[in-house]
Amino acid sequence: MLNFDFYSPARLIFGRGEETRIGELLKPHADKVLLHYGSGSIRRSGLYDKVTTSLQKAGVAYVELGGVHPNPRLSLVQEGIALCRKEQVGLILAVGGGSVIDSAKAIAMGVYYEGDIWEVYEQDLPISRALPVATILTIPAAGSESSGDSVITNEAKQLKYGYGSSHLRPLLSIMDPELFFTLPASQLANGVADMMSHVFERYFTPTRHTDLTDGLCEATLRTIMKNALLVKADMHNYDAWAELGFAGTVAHNGLVGMGRLQDWACHGMEHELSALYDVAHGAGLAVLTPAWMRYVSPQHQDMFVQFAVNVMGVQASFRDPAALVSEGIGRLYAFFRQLCLPATLTELGIGPERLEEMARKATGAAFGAEEPLGGLQKLYWQDVLKIYQSVQ
Repeated sequence: MLNFDFYSPARLIFGRGEETRIGELLKPHADKVLLHYGSGSIRRSGLYDKVTTSLQKAGVAYVELGGVHPNPRLSLVQEGIALCRKEQVGLILAVGGGSVIDSAKAIAMGVYYEGDIWEVYEQDLPISRALPVATILTIPAAGSESSGDSVITNEAKQLKYGYGSSHLRPLLSIMDPELFFTLPASQLANGVADMMSHVFERYFTPTRHTDLTDGLCEATLRTIMKNALLVKADMHNYDAWAELGFAGTVAHNGLVGMGRLQDWACHGMEHELSALYDVAHGAGLAVLTPAWMRYVSPQHQDMFVQFAVNVMGVQASFRDPAALVSEGIGRLYAFFRQLCLPATLTELGIGPERLEEMARKATGAAFGAEEPLGGLQKLYWQDVLKIYQSVQ
């Protein structure tokens, strides 16, 4: 097990109706907030009225900025930074899923950054402060409600980069599973693929003597898969949504990755799909994850045997580990298909024309400074290209 420093201060407030307390919860921290949200679904669902009524009752003033898209845009972040500075807000309240929360975090650190906030993402520059962020989660997937991470797309440059800092962990997050009831099946599926990938990126590691985090990863993955099918059968299943929501938080708050070398190759490869083609992040991960597994598993059979047995429930002879691994990956592929997730780049509307360009950009080779992806196995641009081509 490797040395680690785990700090997760985000307060998680769970249960029915907790969103109506947002005003009283924020009042000790700010007299004026930015209310940040997406396309307007929170208005149609009635959540907007609940939130604004709660803020007004608590005497918390607010200005608002909607319009966050999946794969949140730098241009809206820049608009939010200017608005926060002008209105002198003391906190950002993100009401939505991971895209809204990631956008809020970018705005929060941009308020105190004197240059172009994109520089922080592009150059991985350190930050010393950010406005506090609070969230009301409407889509369980990204785990951004408790993580210190943010991912932003520069639509002008067609680049998508992530950034992480302890200053970006939310002050508090509210999770009411009833807010998930009206989500379309496609968002359930994409969210499940995303949260599972957050676990996979930490689970598949060469680090030894990590029994506890191995077990946490495996239990989280089994919980996600079981309850995803229950929700698919009944989108109003409160208990199954509760399990999924909590699992999504655990998957990305850092706990299941402590003491182990992490991978993150699949995320690096998928960010290129999102940046160029604006595909749903979870859908891209569903295509790439089994392909990545097939590519790297021959060199890491022990880890993938463990996955096949402990997560996917494969019962077969350990004398034929290759067959056991193949069955485990096949079961994951079949699970994704049960959720109607895509299995090829073609299904995502991606042709072969720009695969090499994406592979070079994913590893930095396109910019003259290649850094291979992955912690389990290093992937250079030629490796990434082969993985893309395998699911074309």
